[in-house]
Amino acid sequence: MNTVIFIPARYASTRYPGKPLVELTGATGERKSLIQRAWEAAKACKGADAVYVLTDDDRIAEAARGFGAQVLMTSSEARNGTERCAEAVAQLDTQPKTVINLQGDAPLTPTWFVEALIEKMADPQVQMATPILRCDTETLENFVTDRRNDRVGGTTAVTRTDGTALYFSKEVLPYVGDLNNPPEVWHHVGVYGYRPDALSAYMRFDEGALEKAEGLEQLRFLENGIPVTCVPVDGKGRVFWELNNPIDVERIEKVLKKEGIA
Repeated sequence: MNTVIFIPARYASTRYPGKPLVELTGATGERKSLIQRAWEAAKACKGADAVYVLTDDDRIAEAARGFGAQVLMTSSEARNGTERCAEAVAQLDTQPKTVINLQGDAPLTPTWFVEALIEKMADPQVQMATPILRCDTETLENFVTDRRNDRVGGTTAVTRTDGTALYFSKEVLPYVGDLNNPPEVWHHVGVYGYRPDALSAYMRFDEGALEKAEGLEQLRFLENGIPVTCVPVDGKGRVFWELNNPIDVERIEKVLKKEGIA
């Protein structure tokens, strides 16, 4: 296999327990679980040889197998999706050249985001990469509103001039003082591409202070000197939103209906 897509999913989310099994109503009125919608998004992507759901929970595994997904069981000790991916790649009979981590809470991830990441990972110099999306007015307003109400919304990315990441944060960076004249803010999209060697290195590193403070797994790469290549992508008018809090269910369902996603 050249490329495999992993979808990490855990039941015991601190902010929203059981969220992979939360049902979302699509444009036709059909209700599907969050993890099924993430899996369907992954299956629609070109360039992937296989798609697996990764979990340590029998309820999620049973649900995933029920809608046709291949499942790899990972340990309950995995602290984040990247660690879960590192465990899963070791279970494969054939080691892929690229591992894609599509977050199980991001069912609105457009196929072209993942395909752009797969294309970038074709460069052998890139060890780890992730897409970023310039915030539109609606997304930026949602970010700022969430932070003002002490909710954790999306993640923002700040980059160097060479396109590699300088930092990621759950705060809105850079600071937005005036929504009528905001600075350029980039939304970090919850998809990652790794070389298997980068995953192996990740597992040798301890959880760093920044990763622990922000709760962002990708910061472990930056804290240990592994560059993270940011891949700008075009939202093409689609509002990208992750399911982090119960309020996001309504936001995501609104987009599903607007985009005609069943």
